[in-house]
Amino acid sequence: MTKTSSPKGNLYVVSAPSGAGKTSLLKRLIEDLPGVVTSVSHTTRIKREAEVDGVDYHFVDMTTFEAMVQQGDFLENAQVFGNFYGTSLSQLEKQLAEGNDVILEIDWQGARQVSQKLQETRSIFILPPSKEALLQRLQSRGQDDESTIQSRMNEAQNEMSHYAEYDYLVINDDFEIAMADLKSILLAERQKTETQKQKNAHLLSNLFD
Repeated sequence: MTKTSSPKGNLYVVSAPSGAGKTSLLKRLIEDLPGVVTSVSHTTRIKREAEVDGVDYHFVDMTTFEAMVQQGDFLENAQVFGNFYGTSLSQLEKQLAEGNDVILEIDWQGARQVSQKLQETRSIFILPPSKEALLQRLQSRGQDDESTIQSRMNEAQNEMSHYAEYDYLVINDDFEIAMADLKSILLAERQKTETQKQKNAHLLSNLFD
């Protein structure tokens, strides 16, 4: 059998307005494509009933979060809807070193910070097919009152205005098509020559010696 080595994984930042279907797409992507993981962020947001600490988020109080910022523990951090979110750099580096493709689910502010600090980052933005479709998705959740939904729509307008800053754009109109588009991005990145040179160094050496 040809010997291979595991190259460092790719880092992706994925952003989308609330209701665009990002969570469902990424959950399916991780199920379908081996070697893809999500980075678990720290947040000051209150844990929801179905969420698990350390799985969905690392839930911390404001004092702890501020201390981590001062200590330089975060690759990026941002405030969203009055709550703070941050990505642990040490945890991220460990996942990448293991050869995993790591996905950060963050807003445009965090994506900009990460891309500036780690220029090899690939960025993906997910858009809904229309404002009407986005509003319908938010309403169908049954989780928020009309005031909260309107606030999310206003925030979505701001979030979506930054789509051109990203490397890739996926329109989530039909879920299966959007899923195929998203998967094709990761698969294409894995086939890049530099990655293949690391993964198949022994094979290439035998071909050209």
